[in-house]
Amino acid sequence: MKYPNQEEAAADPQSARRRWLTILAAVVVVGAVVYGLYWLLYARHFESTDDAYVGGDIVSITSRDPATVVALYADNTQTVRRGQLLIAFDPSKAQANFDAAKADLARAVRATRTNFSKVDQFRAQVNAARVALEQAQSDYRRRQTAGDSVSREELNHARDAVTAAQANLKAVQSGLAQAQAAVQGTNVDTNPDVLAAIAQLRAAAITLSHMKLYAPVDGVVAQRTVQVGQQVNAGTPLMAVVPLSTVWVDANFKEGQLEDMRVGQPVDVTADIYGGGVTFHGKVEGLGAGSGSAFALLPPQNASGNWIKIVQRVPVRIALDPKELKDHPLRVGLSVDAEVDVRDTSGSTISAPGAKHEVRGYIGDYSQASIDRLIRQIIADNRA
Repeated sequence: MKYPNQEEAAADPQSARRRWLTILAAVVVVGAVVYGLYWLLYARHFESTDDAYVGGDIVSITSRDPATVVALYADNTQTVRRGQLLIAFDPSKAQANFDAAKADLARAVRATRTNFSKVDQFRAQVNAARVALEQAQSDYRRRQTAGDSVSREELNHARDAVTAAQANLKAVQSGLAQAQAAVQGTNVDTNPDVLAAIAQLRAAAITLSHMKLYAPVDGVVAQRTVQVGQQVNAGTPLMAVVPLSTVWVDANFKEGQLEDMRVGQPVDVTADIYGGGVTFHGKVEGLGAGSGSAFALLPPQNASGNWIKIVQRVPVRIALDPKELKDHPLRVGLSVDAEVDVRDTSGSTISAPGAKHEVRGYIGDYSQASIDRLIRQIIADNRA
């Protein structure tokens, strides 16, 4: 480009520079205005954090009685259904104790029948002893009235017979009282010895049912540590089952973010495992009762001279949609980002008293009805 003179050539770059600076300033101003409107109308109504992790129930599978593992039917990462067999123990000792308990119940029923029979036996003996006493007393009175026709020795024998009959009556009456005490106020079904034997049989049946461990809930097996042939003690952790269909998110928000947070507010959750392409929709289920540091093993001692304020975080429980979890399962411990819509502040900051978290497990082979039938059968077979 040709300039009429050198001054115009020098002024042209300066005007171009001012023009670009003006455009840049306009872009910055427009961007600031757009961001301000975005924050004012939208962003300020949301609270977000990346300090959030997936939580869930970890149902521990433990041995209830000392036993030896003979079979394993599940391993880590396998999906199991509620009631599915996981571990089998050697049932030999438990079966022997169960059979012994059945025999003890039969023996207790027969012993109780014997005690009832003893009552009838002692009643007959009491009646016989009374008759014998009356006869001895009659003989003694007759000899007393006989005068000199009865010798002194014969009279003494008659008196001794009365004393012996009285002692015999007291003895059999004591035996009757003892026999009645064993069965008084009861029958065969309610006798204390029979009830104790029934309790032992139930305990043996429960122990026998513990020789097989079943999945208490639907889930995925994790933390399997048991091996076939291992001798385990009661309470030993063997494996765990994690129900992935009921996981939740624990999001740790700063205390300054909780001003407008309420139970029931909608939440958008994105997980690192799925990237930003999958969004989970949940709701605030409850706010923690305290900050994480308050429940730490060594809580902070802030009553010291050298004090520095540290912003605390409070865990917020977020419930997720089960249908979305079915399509895109989450694992316990995964990192997620949570964004809470806090525009609706009509809810409460504390969950309702009626809200509850319930996990019901499978109890195994023990059947109260079948044991009751077995007890009734044993009693019937031994009381006739």
